[in-house]
Amino acid sequence: MSKNLLISYFVCVLTVIFFKSQILGCSSDGSDKRVLTVYSPHGKPILPEFEKLFEKTYPDVDVRWLDMGSQDVLDRVRSERNNPQGDVWWGAPATNFIQAADEGLLSAYRPSWGDALRPEFRDSEDRWYGTAQLIPVITYNNLELTGDTAPRDWDELLEPRWKNKIIIRYPLASGTMRTFFSGMIWRTYNKTMSPKAGYRWLLRLDANTKNYAADPNMMFQKLARKEGIISIWLMSDIMLQVDRYGYPFDFVVPKSGAPVLTDGIAIIANGKNPDDARLFYEFVTNSDNTILQATDYYRIPTRSDIPKNRLPAWMANISVAPFDIDWKIFSQRSQLWMKYWDDNIKDRG
Repeated sequence: MSKNLLISYFVCVLTVIFFKSQILGCSSDGSDKRVLTVYSPHGKPILPEFEKLFEKTYPDVDVRWLDMGSQDVLDRVRSERNNPQGDVWWGAPATNFIQAADEGLLSAYRPSWGDALRPEFRDSEDRWYGTAQLIPVITYNNLELTGDTAPRDWDELLEPRWKNKIIIRYPLASGTMRTFFSGMIWRTYNKTMSPKAGYRWLLRLDANTKNYAADPNMMFQKLARKEGIISIWLMSDIMLQVDRYGYPFDFVVPKSGAPVLTDGIAIIANGKNPDDARLFYEFVTNSDNTILQATDYYRIPTRSDIPKNRLPAWMANISVAPFDIDWKIFSQRSQLWMKYWDDNIKDRG
């Protein structure tokens, strides 16, 4: 390489490094701000809206969020144990937070509303708190099926008529689907102390599954395009997709009940900005923003101190029997069950 080309090369490299450092170190308006990094599976439109709301209240903070599956967040926090890059983990089933707490990945913090939560919705050592109850439901394309023709309960998903009609979010990256799959195993494990019947159930579900979508948006698109006409997902998210994006979806709350998830929030241990992490934690979970999430995002609050007359009327009419689950044991076993599913069940039905 000639001397002039070598000099040009190094100038380009230094220029890239300079601009990259400027982007990472400052906000878009050129002013110095404290950077707060949020890991979350909530995606759009929740994360952009709460970024704007928080920055309006705290203009000296620059919120940066990374949208990824719940299990992906846990894996990332694990990998960053010795050098945490995130400050707040907002959103995941309690099983993910239980695992993270047991591994020392979360900082203890008791929010101002901590007394308004029942013990089953929080960690006994304040390392995570539940913010919403999320209900898995049977989802379907309502241009193809109706409430009368869609499956009415989980076991109906195994009927031969639904072969290649089901689209499922790939569970290993999704805390939601890990919890659902493990919940199907728990139904019989709770009585027999063996996962074998649950494995057989998942094998039959796999036989009817056409595709495991890489992320929720891909799953929604496939369902809308009728690549599959049935799925399993959270009621709140399905209602949001219909309301915001006009997807042709409807759902059935299974009559036998569901493994109802507690969605949580936590502060990542040894994060770089713990003070602003606590501010964000309190902000997105205060009464007004809890009500906002209930009315605009269909999230059923865990807090008992939210006035009923400020919540949507439909929440009072939802009836679902939650599975009776020991979440500590469930969390421990779920990791083994999902490894078995990946090694022995996926694409083998």
